[in-house]
Amino acid sequence: MIDPKAYPNRTLGRKRLAPADAVDRQLVHVNLDESPLSWLSRRNLLSGRQVAAGERLRRDYHAAQLSPRVTMRWDMAVPAARRSAGSWAQTQAMGSVGARTRFHAAMEAVGPGLADILWRVVCEAEGLEAAERGLRWPARSGKLVLGIALDRLAAHYENQIGQISA
Repeated sequence: MIDPKAYPNRTLGRKRLAPADAVDRQLVHVNLDESPLSWLSRRNLLSGRQVAAGERLRRDYHAAQLSPRVTMRWDMAVPAARRSAGSWAQTQAMGSVGARTRFHAAMEAVGPGLADILWRVVCEAEGLEAAERGLRWPARSGKLVLGIALDRLAAHYENQIGQISA
């Protein structure tokens, strides 16, 4: 059990994580302030449908390993003698390729004008004010545009898989 007093600057909570291929969902402790989406959701500025779509996009972004690397990769390359059709490395690579395909399809469905705010806020966890400054938008315009982008993203996911689950 995590002691909340040990982390005074975090809002700790429990969340069920559901990897795309897993049948079992794992219950973990998370920092609820980590994502700008959860911050906006707790203030009733986003609907559950919008948050679920955003979290799905963020999950695909990280699974696709699209974020820039800031340090050296320390995982070992698999020797040729140990590579097989069902190896772990190949399974991971295929999962990454699938996530990359899903991510790019979602961003294309949202459109070029709205994808910028999604990438900054959802994928890179940039705050709304910083995203507005980076995009050179007027103050307090990001919330409205983000809502429209998340609605379009949710519609894309609903067309693809039927229902969005957080």
